[in-house]
Amino acid sequence: MRIIFFITLNIFTINLLAQFKANDYVIFEANSFSKISTSESQASNSINDIVISGNTVWLGTSRGVSRTTNNGLTWENYYGTPQFGTEAISSLHYDNYNNIIWSTTAHSVKRDGQNLPEGSGIRFSTDNGYNWIVAPQPLDDEGDSIQVYGHNFIRALPVTVAIQNISYDLVTTKNYVWIASFAGGLRRANIDSLKINPNMRWERIILPPDRLNSISPTDTLDFSLQPVVGKFGKESNLNHRVFSLIAADDTTLFVGTANGINKTTNALATKENISWIKYNHQNQFNGVSGNFVVALDFNQNENTLWAATWKAEDLNEDYGISYSSDRGVTWKTALINEKAHNFGLFGKKVIAATDNGAYRSADAGNSWILPGLIKDITTNLQLRTSVFYSAQFTNNSEFIWLGTTDGLVRVSGINDYWNDDWKLFLASQKLSSKNESYAYPNPFSPKSEAVKIKYSTGAQSASVTIRIFDFNMNYIRTIIQNADRGFSNNQINSSSADGFNGVIDVWDGKDQNGTTVPNGVYFYRIDISNAESLYGKIMVLQ
Repeated sequence: MRIIFFITLNIFTINLLAQFKANDYVIFEANSFSKISTSESQASNSINDIVISGNTVWLGTSRGVSRTTNNGLTWENYYGTPQFGTEAISSLHYDNYNNIIWSTTAHSVKRDGQNLPEGSGIRFSTDNGYNWIVAPQPLDDEGDSIQVYGHNFIRALPVTVAIQNISYDLVTTKNYVWIASFAGGLRRANIDSLKINPNMRWERIILPPDRLNSISPTDTLDFSLQPVVGKFGKESNLNHRVFSLIAADDTTLFVGTANGINKTTNALATKENISWIKYNHQNQFNGVSGNFVVALDFNQNENTLWAATWKAEDLNEDYGISYSSDRGVTWKTALINEKAHNFGLFGKKVIAATDNGAYRSADAGNSWILPGLIKDITTNLQLRTSVFYSAQFTNNSEFIWLGTTDGLVRVSGINDYWNDDWKLFLASQKLSSKNESYAYPNPFSPKSEAVKIKYSTGAQSASVTIRIFDFNMNYIRTIIQNADRGFSNNQINSSSADGFNGVIDVWDGKDQNGTTVPNGVYFYRIDISNAESLYGKIMVLQ
């Protein structure tokens, strides 16, 4: 369960085979990073994935892994450690059978003026995050061009570089860990073997080509395991571009691709003998809404498979969610035209994290509701985005955790409707003194975000006015005037031993008339009662 967030080009036309050496990109210098940091907030405001085990909430973010064991009172952040460096997390998974926390990581690298996504491997911990084992991104050798399947010899395009080879999802069955990779396809490794040798070769698993709805090792087959056209051959199989995974049990695995959902019921077989059946929009009477399957989840109590199904190539496909209570034989669809990224499940309760909010159903998908204004019950800070990436219920449904592009949210989850006891967690750099202020993100684009201005009221309640001026110091707007700030109001960092706190206010990039300002440099002035004025610079770039 994770979010597709690195693909910057159309996945259906992209050339995956840029020939760069895997060691061209240096991830980090080992001596430039620190130990795990403890903070009042998570490491990042972009929360790609959430998993919960017992009283531990794990976050996969654009700045590594974060975790809390006390419902968010404090956080341990792994960003900047030798094991994680500056990597982003593309997926998280907790293996309840083996008690292992798993993550897949990625970053971007510039080549020929383009920022390209690059997979950087798998990190996993067998002791609840105290120590981590790092496995490199699985790659092929140049000569790995044949895969045995049943009595067939299948031509297979060797994936020899990590660029465009990101693992977007990871799941475990009893003995195996499975990864879904854009260029690398579906792969698995024996968990015990991987613990001993993180550099081991992963098994490459064959899926049906686009033109076949199923394959069995007893079939006579003639196709290539190949996600794109190239020098290797003319085939371009969307079903070999893998994005999502979920295990219903140790033998049943569902695999989401750009061509539908593949199911096997003999996942423990040798790689040469795994049979598959494919479900997609075209090959069923009431199929999934779209073939591009970016997320999968399975409700064990309700025996229901949930899929975030996006439009692929067929104009008759739709964005939406698709769900099945008979493991793929028949489907229902909901939230048509919504781009869903992930699910949270508890009994009949379902949350779909989408681009337009967190949809919630109390009746297994028959009806859906969105929350109203999300406003922190203590600080009064508002969530400034409608894009939700992730959602999870705690094990007893006491809380719901929601990950967005601009912060983490917690709310009570007992009822069948959205409560209003919101808690908003915003990541930010700590101030070094009560006379410091800064704005972030900077530069910012008013079309997609607001800029946050952080300052201190000196660990006390104060009257605050914030004004915006242009480069020539012409007045643009008053953000707040004589507003009560500090203690609870807009405070995200409690008072330090040095006598300062952290307070945030927001500018949406508009002038006093409600018109978005043009690109350029702007200045803010903060007037705090009984203190010197603070100044800072903001760059607007659209």
